Amino acid sequence: MKTIGLIGGMSWESSAVYYDLINKKVRELLGGFHSCKSILLTVDFDKIVTLQHEEEWDTLDDMMVEAAQQLERAGADIVVLCTNTMHLCSPAMIKSISIPFLHIAEATGMAILDKNIKKVALLGTKFTMEKDFYKGYLADHFGIEVITPTDEEREQVHNIIYQELVHGKFKNESRETYKNIIKNLELRGAEGVILGCTEIPLLISDADVDIPTFDTTTIHAEKAVEWALQASSAIKK
Repeated sequence: MKTIGLIGGMSWESSAVYYDLINKKVRELLGGFHSCKSILLTVDFDKIVTLQHEEEWDTLDDMMVEAAQQLERAGADIVVLCTNTMHLCSPAMIKSISIPFLHIAEATGMAILDKNIKKVALLGTKFTMEKDFYKGYLADHFGIEVITPTDEEREQVHNIIYQELVHGKFKNESRETYKNIIKNLELRGAEGVILGCTEIPLLISDADVDIPTFDTTTIHAEKAVEWALQASSAIKK
């Protein structure tokens, strides 16, 4: 088994879910007393949130590069960034390390294609919904069309994430807001919806909506385990 390096803390609530998922998946696949070989580096989210809203992405690049390099030095065999939005920094991170980086949109794109879906909605922070790093990746690598909520709806989605979800607050009225937004996206032709913020699956699930949801936290975590186990098998051969 190879060692998964996790960059967490954005927020720590969803990072805890990553840790839980990867260990449960390893136990499911290997049985016995197995757990996942991993290294978790937790960053301080407060400074990152400030820099995000100030659009200081060069500084954030430097912070994420430092975290990725720290994991590599600690012995990680792959880097997994436990957040969607900060994948804006992934090009700089990939250039800075010599070990693989598992992009969350790569894992998500494969899951969408498995469902034979070609048009999906994307929910996440305004950075994720409005910038091209996620939508462009899915279009360029998988030929998937991505639509996002209206301006007003994007503001609602974003504010619920930063004012509630990252603080561990999950309100029924916010769940209803998300459900209504997803219904509007379905009416615009979305065949599925990407829960493109790692906190959103803590609020919304398949049971809440009529179209398939793509829980990026679970998809990303389980793909990392798949890589760690397959890479080990390949090396043994």
